[in-house]
Amino acid sequence: MVSMKDIANACNVSVATVSKALNDHRDIGEDTKERIRAMAKQMGYFPNSAAKALKTNRTYNIGVLFADEAQSGLTHDFFSYVLDSFKRTAEEHNYDLTFINCAKSRKTKLSYLEHARYRGFDGVVIACIDFNDPQVVELVNSNLPVVTIDHIFNNRIGIISDNVTGMKDLVTYIYQKGHRKIAYIHGEDSAVTQARLSSFYKTAKELGLQVPDSYIKEAAYRNTEETAQKTFELLDLSDPPTCIIYPDDFASFGGINAVRERGLRVPEDISIAGYDGIRVGRHIEPKLTTLKQDTEAVGHQAALNLIQLIEDPKSTIVRPIIIGGEVFPGETVKQLN
Repeated sequence: MVSMKDIANACNVSVATVSKALNDHRDIGEDTKERIRAMAKQMGYFPNSAAKALKTNRTYNIGVLFADEAQSGLTHDFFSYVLDSFKRTAEEHNYDLTFINCAKSRKTKLSYLEHARYRGFDGVVIACIDFNDPQVVELVNSNLPVVTIDHIFNNRIGIISDNVTGMKDLVTYIYQKGHRKIAYIHGEDSAVTQARLSSFYKTAKELGLQVPDSYIKEAAYRNTEETAQKTFELLDLSDPPTCIIYPDDFASFGGINAVRERGLRVPEDISIAGYDGIRVGRHIEPKLTTLKQDTEAVGHQAALNLIQLIEDPKSTIVRPIIIGGEVFPGETVKQLN
């Protein structure tokens, strides 16, 4: 491995001069800097990350804690786009990302916090995981800079989509299309689900809608089999809904399949709407009506705030940051008279 001493010998300068040139100090000339940098590149020099970390007290490495119950990993449409935006923003600020091993079968006995400290992460972003997990709580309560996505802790920065306004806008849009019998298949219990469900009921009340208990069902997020079964139950009601809202766009595909299996058409016979705004929903026929979340902004803000927390913790305000979305009209909600 090429060292600064090797470069110093090749350029006939001191090691201190090489260090100043590579770190762009002002007290040496530009010609000297360029000559030393050119030699370093020619010799294949790379700074030692461990040595740099000792000097700066920073590794420029961010840990990513990400694991969803459905085991969809990075194929999870919403979070994959969020993490892609997070990654691009972090890399623009010269940070690398390393995933924290969440596998239950992992050989190491390290907790998430111990793993983060062992790897020397400057900070950690937490997304799509059981936030009640004691190991997650331990990490959140540590002195390590942490930002959460889609969940709020009192003592941490959290980036969340505006689920309350999002659901309100979606229900209002469906109402304006003439629907008065709207059902909702919501996801399993979580802070996101609670916000959306409460907003659904509140908006329905404000619009003067009656929502029978039979119109409210539960199915796991991204589970097309469960949403298909719940769709059958709604279709079999003596007074079925004219529109069904699903937990997420992916899960709505199960609903579409169930409707077609009954020989019905979307939206001619029954309307449906998703939630998330994944790209594939805009490429199916008919295009899926949904609430499009701003994954770009969620990931970008998560990265910016975590980096600020790492680099300037004293002046960084710990607060929830709410990102708005918008209704994508699509073609799966019929206009009723």
